[in-house]
Amino acid sequence: MTVPFSSYAAEIYLRGLGDETPRYPTDPCALEDAARAVLTDGPFGYIAGGAGSGATMRANRAAFDGHGFVPRMLRDTTVRDWSTTVLDTRMPAPLLLAPIGVLSILHADGELAVARAAAELGVPMVLSTAASYTIEEVAEASGDGSRWFQLYWPTEDEVTVSLLQRARAAGYTTLVVTLDTWTLGWRPADLDGSYLPFLRGVGTAIPFSDPAFRAGLAKAPEDDLMAAVGRWVPMFTGTALRWDRLDLIREHWDGPILLKGVQHVDDALGALDAGMDGIVVSNHGGRQVDRAIGALDALPGIVGAVDGRAAVLFDSGVRTGADAAVALALGADAVLLGRPYAYGLALGGQDGVRHVVRSVLAELDLTLALAGFADLAALRAAPDAVTRVRA
Repeated sequence: MTVPFSSYAAEIYLRGLGDETPRYPTDPCALEDAARAVLTDGPFGYIAGGAGSGATMRANRAAFDGHGFVPRMLRDTTVRDWSTTVLDTRMPAPLLLAPIGVLSILHADGELAVARAAAELGVPMVLSTAASYTIEEVAEASGDGSRWFQLYWPTEDEVTVSLLQRARAAGYTTLVVTLDTWTLGWRPADLDGSYLPFLRGVGTAIPFSDPAFRAGLAKAPEDDLMAAVGRWVPMFTGTALRWDRLDLIREHWDGPILLKGVQHVDDALGALDAGMDGIVVSNHGGRQVDRAIGALDALPGIVGAVDGRAAVLFDSGVRTGADAAVALALGADAVLLGRPYAYGLALGGQDGVRHVVRSVLAELDLTLALAGFADLAALRAAPDAVTRVRA
């Protein structure tokens, strides 16, 4: 019998017999507080902060608080199987690690540590274009692990095509095109500290190592950092994206493509019309538009409109395995986990990421088992698994 994800709880309790407690918190609030204690203001604010007053971040959490499971009893959920396949990627549970940029501001190993932890657990990692290490370096760190690539779409087609070719050559199977960050939102935590890592050449490893990007420079980034920064920043921020440009991406990527940042049914249907293979319902974790709706509130309508014609993934506001379980019950094919694993990275590198992901998987497993479900098929067949509650 396959060992359930919930066995991580048993491991923790058994360590207590030797007076050993977990090195890192299992409570998501305590996890954030612990990360705050080890990070300086700039890096912490960059990861934890949101747009404007933080209303969208609060809306994300309120959307989860507005839903509750209705547990069912006397169902045999002793043996469970959460494995699934999403866009040809097999995964042990419907959980991926969301793309987060500039992870070296949290830990020197950055994306390499995340890739190693993800591969160890069999969880797919989505690599951000704004990484601190190159496409190829992260691919090597992930070994045989599943890996997807997230694109911040450059304004120069030659650079875009080059990035896509490199990602495919390095074994990235699925492309996630982020739509909602064509320019940076109003982020007080970053603004008050005048903190933007890209201006210091941090989070630029992928473009700075790209031959098409380097071809447009008089000197290599290693010899003239500010000139390279000056070329890259306006190339990936400041110019709005358009539907009619998706043909370029489809032409140069022969694997599945998802559009990330969808919150309106019409945009979901537009993605289908454009031949996309999936969407990610997301508001960028509340980092782009203040006063936007909670992403979870948009999920059921989009799932209904898409009606199985494309994959629907969910991102934004997920802190726990129970959160992920709610999103799955509302129809998401898989869930992207963001800030919690970043906090784990800050606390302990690869080991910290492993702890956070195992904790989320364990709680996901326990939540659904105790609610009366042993696999995703049973959950999909139960539209009354969750209900609206008074937040």
